[in-house]
Parts: sequence; structure tokens; C-alpha cells
Amino acid sequence: MPALDGVVFTKLEPHADHRGAFTELFRASWPTDSTPVQWNVVSSDANVLRGFHVHVEHGDYLTVIFGELFLGLKDVRRNSPTEGCVDVRVIRATDPVAVTIPPGVAHGFYFPTPSTHLYSVSHYWNPDDELGCRWDDPDIGIAWPTTAPLLSERDANAGSFAQMIAALDAGRGRRARRGASKLAPIL
Repeated sequence: MPALDGVVFTKLEPHADHRGAFTELFRASWPTDSTPVQWNVVSSDANVLRGFHVHVEHGDYLTVIFGELFLGLKDVRRNSPTEGCVDVRVIRATDPVAVTIPPGVAHGFYFPTPSTHLYSVSHYWNPDDELGCRWDDPDIGIAWPTTAPLLSERDANAGSFAQMIAALDAGRGRRARRGASKLAPIL
């Protein structure tokens, strides 16, 4: 299945010997279009769903280092070649892949088993860049492999997909008025 425009899946190569394994997770020379300013490690219990979120400015770069992740993506960028398209993938620590998620690609992470993922962001945290909606809103178009996930309070009380898109459009307008970065034309 082809990725959404701008979403990059980078196959990671473990180098194993009798002592264990070494895996490079990130190189600035890789075509990830990611410039991390912060790295985070997140542990999730089984049946945890994080999201459904989208960002106006920051991009994510992530990999699973223990367990597995059901990744749900939806391109909500205006005029993107894959606008409105959905992509779902299962990412396992045993078959490592790194994923670059650009601004404007909405995403949710479901962990069917206890899992740990490592991720970086391209911009520091800004509450105006943290948009979300209900994970089970039918307008998302993702068939999650759960009907009753464990959610944060924020995700449990999130609004509709339409409300998230309206907030994203408002954020795009603020960004355009400030003087947009190189990503503005496809947002």
C-alpha cells in the first residue's frame, strides 16, 4: 500500500550478533524530512489508544521499540495529492520501521499489547498546535481493532472530526498571516 503523500516509512536494519542487536533509528542524511528538536519515550498498556490528533506546524518521527502499534493516518491537508485518503499500518518492534508524519496528516496510535514507542517532534510543544477529535468519529474512516480502548481524559472528551478540521483551518489561517514555512502550500 502506498503511503500518504509526505508520510515516510523508513525500514530500520537491526545488526545482530551473539550479544544482541544494534539498530540505527535516525540519520540526518535519511530522506525523512524530519529535523527533531525533542525526543520522547512513551509506554502504553494494552488496549490504549492515543489520538486522533493533527498538528498545524509540527511533524512527528516515531518508531516502536517494544510491542506493536496499529497506526491510523488520514491526510487532511488542503490540495495534497492524497487529501482525504486513509492509511493504516501495523508497526512491530520485531520488524522495525520509522514513520515520518508531516503536519496536516491526522493520526492515532492503538496499542493492542503493552508497548513503548520513541518519537521526536520538529517543533516544541504549543497548545495551539495540539488538535484532536474523537477516535471513533465515522468521518475519520478508520476501522480500529477495538471498540472500547483506554483513552486519556483529553481524548475521551474530544470533539468531532468536523470541529478538529475547523480548528485546523483556523490554525492554517494564523500560520499564513505570520508568514508560512515551506509546508504552507500543501496545508
